[in-house]
Amino acid sequence: MCGRYASARKRIELLEEFGVQRDAVTEPLQPDYNVAPTKPVYAVLERAVGGPADAPSPDRDGTGSELAQRELRVMRWGLVPFWAKDPKIGSRMINARVETVADKPAFRRAFAKRRCLLPADGYYEWQAQPGAAKQPVYISPRDGRSLAFAGLYELWRDRAVESDDPDDWLWTTTVITTSAPDELGVIHDRMPMIIEPDRWGDWLDPVSIDPADVRTLLVPAAVGGLQAYPVSTLVNAVRNNGPQLIEPLAGPLAPVAVAPGVAAGAASRFAGTPSIGDGGAQALF
Repeated sequence: MCGRYASARKRIELLEEFGVQRDAVTEPLQPDYNVAPTKPVYAVLERAVGGPADAPSPDRDGTGSELAQRELRVMRWGLVPFWAKDPKIGSRMINARVETVADKPAFRRAFAKRRCLLPADGYYEWQAQPGAAKQPVYISPRDGRSLAFAGLYELWRDRAVESDDPDDWLWTTTVITTSAPDELGVIHDRMPMIIEPDRWGDWLDPVSIDPADVRTLLVPAAVGGLQAYPVSTLVNAVRNNGPQLIEPLAGPLAPVAVAPGVAAGAASRFAGTPSIGDGGAQALF
């Protein structure tokens, strides 16, 4: 994780939900139920006020967050470090592990001052099945709100393009991942780091550049509000898209080994639309 997710909300919905003050989206994205690496995605960030919307933000002087505005823009999934010679490296930089993100050369500068939120309706994991192919599982909030993945972004200057060309700067992003708690670890041992709404402002604040301070914001989200259920293997192919990809798969699946500490009933596999923390035979966990 994270290798696929769903992002179907309209731009106007995200502007309102995330309290965006500056809309830097020039061409709205179509609903995407199979977001894959290298695709364009929406990102929420905070940048200095006063410069052109598409110019890189100057380094902050630490005088206060009131100099920044929250904005929505489109980026490419797969971070290209500023020092990269070729943007193709981005296809290998779709995730940044929380355990090493502050130290890895590809991510440490972005971790200090280029943090963002990546809105998602839910995400997919592939669970191992005894004697069978891996089963895709869709994980999303039960209340229908957006998930906000902790992300980083970078700007890469394309030296082959004239400086006055609107495409001379490439905006790219990555998803920070963390270890999954037992309830989700039965599906996959990693999950995206989710930032709760009351911490959005702190996470996006470009003035906070001390890695130790930023790390305190990266705490695993409670899983009690999530639901998880199996979906069609159509999601395996990037060419497939549409709301049918997140529809619950009918019929039981083979039992899998249950991680220690997971509630009884976890072995009763996907009898309906399960919810994490609900308990009972209908629940995944």
